[in-house]
Amino acid sequence: CSRPQKVCLCPFLPVHPLKVSTCLYIIQHPAEESRVLRTVPLLAACLPPDKCKILVGRRFNEDRYPELATVCRNPNTLILYPGAEATNLEEVAVMSSSPSVMIIIDGTWSQAKDIFYKNALFRLPKQVQLKPSISSQYVIRTQPTNTCLSTLECAAVALSILEKNKSIQETILHPLQALCSFQLQHGAQIHHSKEHLLKNGLYDKPMPKNKRKLRRMELLVNNVKI
Repeated sequence: CSRPQKVCLCPFLPVHPLKVSTCLYIIQHPAEESRVLRTVPLLAACLPPDKCKILVGRRFNEDRYPELATVCRNPNTLILYPGAEATNLEEVAVMSSSPSVMIIIDGTWSQAKDIFYKNALFRLPKQVQLKPSISSQYVIRTQPTNTCLSTLECAAVALSILEKNKSIQETILHPLQALCSFQLQHGAQIHHSKEHLLKNGLYDKPMPKNKRKLRRMELLVNNVKI
């Protein structure tokens, strides 16, 4: 796990990397790389190196990333990015039996949006999304809504669907659960989602002056999907 011995999570990782046919490309915003409690290293530790490739940056073009460009043009490649044009992953998995490649953007929602829309390569693959069926267990970091998941959780759910193996999700979530439990035992606080705080009058930060951000908060309070 590459963590100090006192906070080692290796006992919670699978003894051997999971055998999966799906290859993940994690497009990581540079700001995520420096976070202490990020989840992508735990995800990578659960999978074979050739099945979890991490690319750090904001801009990706064909000249600098020819392998990624080839991947994006592959008809079996999927990109996990929710929106009006996205298909539920369960439906795609039922229709296809071919080994897939999945791209997942690792960053805050605004960072992910910036990467998605400013890189034409990422609009080539088929866009998919997950049904909001579970709540995030990454309780030591604030999420925008109750159904937002960390990158590790998204990958765990997606792989279990694509590989048709529910145990994959449980195995990948195990080190995340251990991480959060350890942090809570050593003084960390449970972070409710921004949606939860707003609805229950617990949001103690100044409201944004930016009208667009203020409108997003109003939508969260009123259960409008954003």
